[in-house]
Amino acid sequence: MAGESLMPDSELDPDSVLMKQVRAGNREAFEKLVDKYKQPVVNLIARTLGDATEAEDLAQNVFIQAYKAAHRYKVSARFSTWLYTIARNLCLNELRRRSRHPAEPLEIHGAEGEPADRNLEDTVSAQPPEVVLQRELETKLNEALTELPEKQRIAIILCAREEMPYEEIAKVIGCSLAATKSLIFRGREALKMKLKPYLKTGEWLADDEHGKSKR
Repeated sequence: MAGESLMPDSELDPDSVLMKQVRAGNREAFEKLVDKYKQPVVNLIARTLGDATEAEDLAQNVFIQAYKAAHRYKVSARFSTWLYTIARNLCLNELRRRSRHPAEPLEIHGAEGEPADRNLEDTVSAQPPEVVLQRELETKLNEALTELPEKQRIAIILCAREEMPYEEIAKVIGCSLAATKSLIFRGREALKMKLKPYLKTGEWLADDEHGKSKR
């Protein structure tokens, strides 16, 4: 491809080598990338949308678009950054669609016609207290994430969950490095305030900048 670095495969990261093979028509190479990134992409979408139900379907669309656009991938770029950018754009499109066509909440019933939340309460009451507390914290975290602005939310997820370097996050969300660091800082502070009653430590939100920009 014109204008692309002619680095030998031995100097490229494994994902870029696989994408070179995908561009040459190797479907098995793309299947390897799907296996590696499917769950991280599903997690990113679920946390961005606050909806785990649609995450699987939207993740499939991410990989379909990635495969169709393989000829536009530049091997000199990180595959994960390119893929997460596609995921971010599809999430943004979905959020815009939802804002135009908000869904009506549905009342879900259990097997005997009982409200589903009652069945859920029975299940939760049988679990160890630490498991219940951890799930409650996870729920509150997801709720707090969905309240953040879209770019802040994705930046926080990529930083804290995917451990992506700040430079790569900046490319995904389309911001400068300085703006990205500011978004992450403000996002962490907002989450700390929202989750203060539930957090004993700030480990998940701890500032680990000393290792991010050097990765």
